[in-house]
Formats: sequence, C-alpha cells, structure tokens
Amino acid sequence: MCKGMALSFLLLSTMLPLLSVSAYNTSAGCAIIRPPRDGGIRYRGLTQEQIRSVQVLPVDYEIEYICRGNRVIVGPKVRKCLPNGTWTDLSQRSRCLLLCPRVWTSLENGRVSPWPLGPPVEGTVLHYSCLPGFILMGRNSTQCNKMGKWDTPKPVCHYDRHYKGKKKLYIGALFPMSGGWPGGQACLPAAQMALKLVNKRTDILPDYELELIHYDSMCDPGEATKLLYDLLYTEPIKIVLMPGCSSVSTLVAEAARMWNLIVLSYGSSSPALSNRQRFPTFFRTHPSATLHNPTRVQLFQKWKWTKIATIQQTTEVFTSTLDDLEERVKEAGIEISVRQSFLTDPAVAVKNLKRQDARIIVGLFYETEARKVFCEVYKEKLYGKKYVWFLIGWYADNWFKIKDPSINCTVEQMTEAVEGHVTTEIVMLNPETVRGASNLTSQEFLAQLMSKLGGKNPEETGGFQEAPLAYDAVWALALALNKTVGPLKAKGHRLEDFNYNNRDITAEIYRAMNTSSFEGVSGHVVFDAQGSRMAWTLIEQLQGGSYKKIGYYDSTKGNLSWYGNDKWIGSGPPADQTVVIEEFRYLSQKLFVSVSVFAGLGILLGIICLTFNIYNSNVRYIQNSQPYLNNMTAVGCMMALAAVFPLGIDGLHVHRRQFPVVCQFRLWLLGLGFSLAYGSMFTKIWWVHTVFTKKDEKKDKRKHLEPWKLYATVGVLLGIDILSLMIWQIVDPLHITVEKFTREAPKGDLDVLIQPLLEHCSSEKMNTWLGVVYGYKGLLLLLGIFLAYETKSISTEKINDHRAVGMAIYNVAVLCMITAPVTMILSSQQDASFAFASLAIVFSVYITLVVLFVPKMRRLITRGEWQSDAQETMKTGSSTNNNDEEKSRQLERENKELQKIIQEKEERVSELRNQLSERQALRSRRRASTVTSQNHSPPPLAIPQSDPRSLAPPPGYPAPTCDPHPVPPSFANSSSLYQPDSKISRNNCHTSRLQLLYK
Repeated sequence: MCKGMALSFLLLSTMLPLLSVSAYNTSAGCAIIRPPRDGGIRYRGLTQEQIRSVQVLPVDYEIEYICRGNRVIVGPKVRKCLPNGTWTDLSQRSRCLLLCPRVWTSLENGRVSPWPLGPPVEGTVLHYSCLPGFILMGRNSTQCNKMGKWDTPKPVCHYDRHYKGKKKLYIGALFPMSGGWPGGQACLPAAQMALKLVNKRTDILPDYELELIHYDSMCDPGEATKLLYDLLYTEPIKIVLMPGCSSVSTLVAEAARMWNLIVLSYGSSSPALSNRQRFPTFFRTHPSATLHNPTRVQLFQKWKWTKIATIQQTTEVFTSTLDDLEERVKEAGIEISVRQSFLTDPAVAVKNLKRQDARIIVGLFYETEARKVFCEVYKEKLYGKKYVWFLIGWYADNWFKIKDPSINCTVEQMTEAVEGHVTTEIVMLNPETVRGASNLTSQEFLAQLMSKLGGKNPEETGGFQEAPLAYDAVWALALALNKTVGPLKAKGHRLEDFNYNNRDITAEIYRAMNTSSFEGVSGHVVFDAQGSRMAWTLIEQLQGGSYKKIGYYDSTKGNLSWYGNDKWIGSGPPADQTVVIEEFRYLSQKLFVSVSVFAGLGILLGIICLTFNIYNSNVRYIQNSQPYLNNMTAVGCMMALAAVFPLGIDGLHVHRRQFPVVCQFRLWLLGLGFSLAYGSMFTKIWWVHTVFTKKDEKKDKRKHLEPWKLYATVGVLLGIDILSLMIWQIVDPLHITVEKFTREAPKGDLDVLIQPLLEHCSSEKMNTWLGVVYGYKGLLLLLGIFLAYETKSISTEKINDHRAVGMAIYNVAVLCMITAPVTMILSSQQDASFAFASLAIVFSVYITLVVLFVPKMRRLITRGEWQSDAQETMKTGSSTNNNDEEKSRQLERENKELQKIIQEKEERVSELRNQLSERQALRSRRRASTVTSQNHSPPPLAIPQSDPRSLAPPPGYPAPTCDPHPVPPSFANSSSLYQPDSKISRNNCHTSRLQLLYK
C-alpha cells in the first residue's frame, strides 16, 4: 500500500506542472472526453478526486473504456493522447453494446458468416448455410437486437438423403507460423499438397472431400488453448485434430479425449506423449525422442561397449529419454556406470565423469548447454582418442563455432573438443527412390514443395525438415478414414455422422490408425503401441569440423545400414576400458601413387605403340614383323600395367566385402596380360626356331608362314590360362585372410595395446595353385630363353624383329624369376612386396614396348618408308600386303623351277665334256698312228677339216643349247635379286654364271 501511495505521489508530482500549464494551453495535452453510454473510462494512476479536478491530460497518457454488466466494448478500447492535443482513433466510435448468445454463431454441418466481424453484439447479422449433402431447416439469417437476443430461432442442417456429391470432412489443425519453432511455414504447404492429391484420388474416400481449417498456434500453449476452444466450439465439426510442437500437442491431446477426437501430430518428439493412459487417442508421424535409444544401443553393441556414462540437462524430455535408455541398455547387458545431471552449470558433472574414468558418454541437453558442456570437456581433457560422445542430431551444423558469452573457450578449443563425436537424428526424408502411397518419390516431393514455397531458402523456412512428416500425416489420416468406411457402413454409421459424442466412429478411426502401414515420402509409416512413429535414424559423425553420414538404423526391422566411413582420432573406436585394438597395415600411399603414375604412363605408351602399329599395318616393314602379334603384345602389356592398380588397393580404399573382387582383378589382369604379351613373343621365337633349325627338306615344308597358326598358338596359351584360372576360382576361390603380428604398445598410452593386422588375398590351397601357375609359366620362360638363344644368329624377313623379341624375352624372364620368390618372401611387408611386384611389371613392360616398337618408329620416321609404300599402293590400286605376299610366293616357285633347269644343264654340260674328252683322245691316237705311217709310207694326205656335225651329240641326246627353257618373264621382272647379268646372253652356257644365278 505504501508502494502504491508513493507511486501515486510520484505520478502527481510529475503531472502537476503539465496540468497547471494545460489549464491555459491545451496544446500541452488533451482535454478529457466523455465515456460511452453504459460505460466509463479508467484513468490509470489517478484517483477520483484528481479526475474531477483535472481538465487536461498530458501527452502519451492512455485511457481505457470499460462497460457495465454483460455489455462489451465495440470500437477502440484504449485511446492515447497525441502531441497535437487529440486522442487516437477519434474517427471510430466506441460503444458498449449487449452481447447475444454465442450458440447462434455455430451451426452443425453448416457455416455461419457474421456481419460485421467481431463479437455478436447489437446489430450483428448472422448468415447461415449448410455443407454439401445437408438441407437448411429454418431462416438463413438472424440479427442481434437491443435486448441482447437473436430475432429468430437457430436453424438446423439436416442430412439430404438424395445428395450424390462429395461430403466434406474437416480437419482442425494448429500450425506454428511463428514463435520458438515456426514449423508451420513449410509443414502447412506440405499438408495442403497432400490434401490436394488425396481429394483427387478416386480410390481414397471417393464420397468425401477433406478440408483443412488451421490457425497459428505460435508454438505457445496459452495461444493454443484459445484456438482449441475456437476449433471445438465453432462449426463445422472437426473429425481429427493436427497440432504441432510438443507443448501444444500435450495440451491438445490431453483435452481431445473429452471430445472423442483423434489427435495426429506431425511435429512432436517429447517422450511424455507416448503415455497411452494420459493420451489415449494420440498418434504422431514425428518419432519420439526415445527412438534415438535403440540406435544408440545398436552402436554400443556394434563397437562392443559394455560400459557407458550419461550426462543430462534436468528437463522432463531428457529425463524421460534417459529413463528409457537405461531400460534398453539393461536388456542389452550394458551397464551405465556413471549418471550425471545439471541444471545450468555442467562443470561439476563433467569433473565427476573425468574422475570416474568415463569413456563412452551419452549427452542429453539443448544446444546452448552443449556449448557449456564441451567448454568444460576441453578444460578437463575429456576428449581425444580415448573418448566418444553421443549427442542429439538436431543441433545446428556449426553449433560449436557460435560465439557464446556464457563460455570462455575459443572456437579452436571447442572444435578440438567436439571432434569425432557421434550424433543420432530421426530420418525425415526417405533416402530410397521409391514411390509410396502418394505416388511421389522423396525427391519429387521436395521439388514440388520448393515450387510451392516460391523459391524460399530452405534453411530460412521453419519446419522444412519436418515437412515430409506433415505430408505423410495427411496421407495416414486419409488412408485410415478410407479404411473405416466399410466397417462403419456395416454398423449403420457414416463418417459424416461423426460428432463429439460418437465413440463408435472414434474407435473405428483409432483402430485404422493403429494398423496403418504404408510407404511415405518420409519413409515407411507405421505406429507402435504408444502411437509413436517407427522410423529410421540417421547416424552422423563430426569429421574434420563437418558432419558426415556414417549409417542408418531401421528400428522397425532392427537393421543397421553401415557406410564404413567412420573415422576416429585413434586407431579405431575407443574402448570402454583397456583393450587390445586391432590395426590394419596399409600400403604407403606415396609409393602407390608414384608407381601408379609410372603404370599410367606405361599404358599411355602402350596405346601409342598399338596405334602406331595399327596405323602402319600396310607398311611392308611392319607387315614382316607380324603386326597382329605385336598388337597382342601391346594389349597384354597394358593389361599387366592395369594390374598394378588393384595390387595397390587395400582396405584403405575399399570395404572388406569388396576386397575379394580386387583380388580377382589382380589375378585375372596379371594372368591374361602375361599370356597375351609373353605368349605372342614366345610364338614368334618358337616359329623362327621351328623353321630355321630343321633339316632342309623339313625347312622347305615349313618355310611358308601361315598367320593363323601363330594366332592359334597364342590362343592356346591364353586358353590354358583362362581354363586354369576358372578352375581355381570355382574350386578354391580367393578370399581375405588376415595376418596377425606381434602386439605393440603405443607410446604414452599404457591402457591400449595395438594388434597389427595385414590383409592378404588367399585361398585354402594357395601354395598348390601358385606352384602350378609358377611351374607352368616358369617352363614357358625357360623355353623362351632357350629358343631366343638358339635363334639369335638367324635372319629372316618373315619375322624381322625376332631378335628384339628375344631380347624382350630375356628381360621378362629374368625379372619374373627374380620377383616371384622375392615377393613370396616379403609378403608380410606390404610396401616392399608391392614395390618389387609392381616395379618388375613396369620395367618389363617398358623394356618390351621400347625394344619392340621404338626401332620400328625410328626406321619409319628416319627413312620415310611408309610414303613409298603408300604411293605404290595408290598406283597399283591393291593392298601392299597382298602384292608382297603374292610376289614372294611366285619368286619361290620360279626359283625352284630355275634350280631344276640349272641342274639339268649341269648334267648335260658334264655329258658334253665327257664326249669332248673322248673325241680329243681319239684324235690324239689317230694323229700318232698317222705319223708312224708317214715314216713307212707315201707322204700323208691332207686331213680334211672335221665336220662340225661330227661334234653333234649322240642319238637320243638334245642339242647343246644354253637355254632350252627360257627364263619366265614374270621371274625376270619380279625381283632384282634374280635378274640375269647383262653380259650373259640366252645362248651362253658359262658354268660360273649359271652357278651365280643359282646362288
């Protein structure tokens, strides 16, 4: 009372100067105005005596109108004095009027339109209309008279049995468009989208149309109470209520049981709403906060933790969530060793966690308190590789970087403290591309929602994440109502007959909602026994300052979908106590990248060589090197180089389940690459050896080269490899084996032991299979070395690069024979083993490509042989390859014919020489006898010259001509090697010249 008197005295002391002045100058205030009829004015801070004596009130002073009895003020209720000496809103009259009964302002199964808007006072006119399917009985309008009564009885809407159109069912909804959680900004458009689609469907509620009547609850229970009253006491009757916010849903769900109404919420997560005794008709498409707990328990079991600790903020939602978690971990055989709570300051609670050696900690608190907790965590060093924190996933992504004056930690310290923590969050958008009840995928829904929002930024639109839940809530309601039509008809009821006293219709809707199960845009929609949504949970981890998805958990099926990309500060998930940690050894990435670069360059070189060989395949020099075999060599080299990449891929790059596939790639690429590259070279050297190291008669038979035999040989070698590898993989497929090493103790961490592990590709009888493969290929390598040595001095135009092939075989064989045993010895040292194997492949391939292809490139570039061959091909109009082959065969045939002719001529010359010798001997004897006779007889007679015909061959011998068989013209023009000497005529039979021709 003393305080009130002092306040009045203070107010008067400040007003008296103004009042004294205003008595003479009204510009300093406003004159007192008269109150409305049947009403008065409340002067704030003035007594009755002061009011009687004061004529002018100061600027900014406010007066308030009040009415007597059950009258209400119509017009401005409060007026304020303006600096110009007038009161606000003087153009609007304030009156005290009688209020007519509000019962007339609502009509069951109909609508009431008041005029003017506002409370039903004197002069208000109400216009009535019935909903489709109903007929108005009574007058369609009424007016409130001066006595505070309506001038006509209230009309009634009766059901029209002849109506064939759609009947409307009304949903009363509260969407928070503002306030603490303005979720209605996105949830309301999503619900309207769903209603539009439902009403278009002919298979869902074909005789009904759903209509949404919604208000802004501002996420305020007080405001929601007033709006709930309007929803319940104004027509039309609502068949279902749809609130948002946990606090508003709690109020609505608790009151709805009195009106036999089903409540379906789209944005409430409080565990308290799962109480069926308190909220018997409540359902929600937003899962309960306790849905995080099955996911947490699943993760505890996955990482083999049996002891955890908890710290919570002392609020109802976190307390009930923690109570549920305690029950679940107890059933799973997990112990909560430490349980701490705090109201505002978490310092003591965090110190207790440190003191009791808590390792696995579940934190339940709001975002602002989370910053306080982790500031204390940094101070107590309760973070790092020994600790894991589990938090709620609905914080902002940068919550730990927001500057908070209530903490004294820097952003860098907070970032260090929160690194590696795990969060769980309800999945509100179906991650799979499936079409559900609405025939929309989740991505199509988002696109339509963004279009309806008009391009607003989702991050600035309240409730954007919960919009799929509101969309599916409408579909769940529509499907449930559709399910009740048949049972209600069997009982003689209809949905349009629903009123707040009809328990039968409410019971049918409850049963339909309880058995709901369909695919929505938020995932599979199904409710548990408490009416809460069963949904997936998203699991994220803070990695490098940003959240990464590491898995999902489906609580309806108990299925954990794990990505395997979780990262830890230590070697793996920390232990809840001192344990042995398994640590896989991985290949050095620098080594892998370096060798991969060389392998990639080698593949590029192989492509260049292959392109060169194919492009110049018509050049004679390239043809004589069997280009198709060289192509196979280049392809095999590239496959062998491609095997370097899977050789370096280990568990660091692929998941354990995909590792056997990498093993298969290693085996097949290396095996087939070796068969193609080495097999084609081996075939060349084998053919050269077969042809040029046999006896002459066999050599002649084999001298003609048939390419298909070479290709068939490579095919046989390749087929042997394919068959052996297939048998290996079918009988004894490759799988992962893990080699364990001696345990190691990390420095400065006495409660952890490291168990080094190394993954290998292996099979049950690995040594047997390797022995078979190495033995077979080793024999090929040895045989290749032998054949290369045997043919090193042979020269042939059919395969003009066989010496280069032999050199390549030497290098490949030596590298393979050294590398194979070394890699088996060093198999436990991943870096050394990979280096030996990969570098051997790289070097052997580089040597092979350089030796086989670089000389050909150099010859063609320096001599320009491809130009003349191309011009010759254009002139003859035929393929150079075909001409050369044909010429070669013709020359061989003509050479054989000439050899036969020369042999015959040599035999004839020999015979003629014998005859000449005999005749010369006969002449000598005749001359000797003639001389003797001359001594004893008359002088000798002149000896006539011998007749040239006397030198004729004996009968039966051909005439001694030089060339009875002229040289074929084709032979004479085919090659310069066989052209006759210009000094030797066709009739010249000089033996040396013939021998030269033969050679």
